[in-house]
Amino acid sequence: MAMLGGVDPASIDRERLLSMRREVQRFLLQYEFGLREIGTKIDILRDEFLELHDYNPIEHVSSRVKSPESLVDKVARKGLGADLESIREHVTDIAGVRVTCSFESDVYRLFDLLTLQDDVSVRLVKDYIANPKPNGYQSLHAVVEIPVFLSSGPVSVPVEVQFRTIAMDFWASLEHKIHYKYAGDVPERLTEELREAAATATELDARMARLHREIHGEVPREDP
Repeated sequence: MAMLGGVDPASIDRERLLSMRREVQRFLLQYEFGLREIGTKIDILRDEFLELHDYNPIEHVSSRVKSPESLVDKVARKGLGADLESIREHVTDIAGVRVTCSFESDVYRLFDLLTLQDDVSVRLVKDYIANPKPNGYQSLHAVVEIPVFLSSGPVSVPVEVQFRTIAMDFWASLEHKIHYKYAGDVPERLTEELREAAATATELDARMARLHREIHGEVPREDP
């Protein structure tokens, strides 16, 4: 193999790849830290509700940071370059949290309590509960930014937070499995049944909320 100035080109490529990999790992680590910050805030809200109101509005919380491979795929689909700051600006779901709530009212309550905190800024909100997608999908999406304090200084990290009820989450899980099975080309019959199931889930949410109010009354809502 030809040598350049006594240096093996393959060695240069390996060093470059290793350097890029370390840079991407450091980049994704910021998102892991941002995820922890948001997760802590959600845990505090849940514990406070349990202590003060003897009521837990959160049924389940899950979170993830995209893998390097998944991030590369998304960057390629969006036609973005390899500049990390451009990726930070245009890819807002690198870090994601899903909060599954008991009732629709809890979705909006928790959204308010989280986003009105001084160190949380709202970058984008998409309310698919008030305005469901054509296929019936419902969820409240919010891209928020949280400061992460590193040894090199503070970094503002975007985190996507999805709020949905148990019924909405069950529907979304089933819809995802169907789309995966049919590689996105879902038969019209199943698409229509999914829309009908979404309407049924909405009706179930409303009915369960009415039963809850009848038995327990409204959960006190304090100003943040």
